[in-house]
Amino acid sequence: MSKSSISASIVAEADIAKVVLMPGDPLRAKYVADHYLKDVVCFNTVRNMLGYTGTYRGKKISVMGSGMGIPSMGIYATELFNQFGVEAIIRIGSAGGLTDNVKVRDVVIAMGASTNSNYGAAYGVPGIFAPVADYGLLADSVKAAEKLGVHAVVGTVYCSDFFYYPQPDLNAKLRDLGHLAVEMETAGLYWTAAACHKKALSILTISDHIFTGEALSAEDRQNSFHEMMEVALETAWQNAD
Repeated sequence: MSKSSISASIVAEADIAKVVLMPGDPLRAKYVADHYLKDVVCFNTVRNMLGYTGTYRGKKISVMGSGMGIPSMGIYATELFNQFGVEAIIRIGSAGGLTDNVKVRDVVIAMGASTNSNYGAAYGVPGIFAPVADYGLLADSVKAAEKLGVHAVVGTVYCSDFFYYPQPDLNAKLRDLGHLAVEMETAGLYWTAAACHKKALSILTISDHIFTGEALSAEDRQNSFHEMMEVALETAWQNAD
């Protein structure tokens, strides 16, 4: 692996903002840049993990893909925090709904993430190193949702290393324990931010529901989710220079 998965030579020209939005899909990063940011410059194309910097209501904000899963999120979040001076990362991703009070297209703000990943063990904390959001970002996102008239549900999500989990009864257990949704990156982002002494938040849109079977198309997941994006942008704006 090269020293950095982000092109330092391009970054020298474009700069990366102190607050970065991170969807899993790099094409969603492009969508945010194209539709919400002004004076946009692409700062990364390495491995097609697209990254852009522009302005939103006069403040500099960046958006970049993270890829799928905790290891990929860990690579890019660590580099952004430690090599490029980023202070806060806000994940904007999709999740599978678990409870009756979240429906497809609803927004979920993750205050914490249960997980089956062993990634957190590397930090050497006896017992369990709990992955949780930065409270300031979380509070700002709740206020942003209220301002925009977006119904956002705050609670715990489950972050899995498996897209196709081999034990089908897990989802019922997670629902019974109050988890709102399941996804694959939030715990890794929260652990990385804590270890780097930075801030992180995960804002998710329910793209499918595990128990009702309702689901959005791949195109809808890539090009919609406007409410989540706008809540995240308002939150980023509150924390940007």
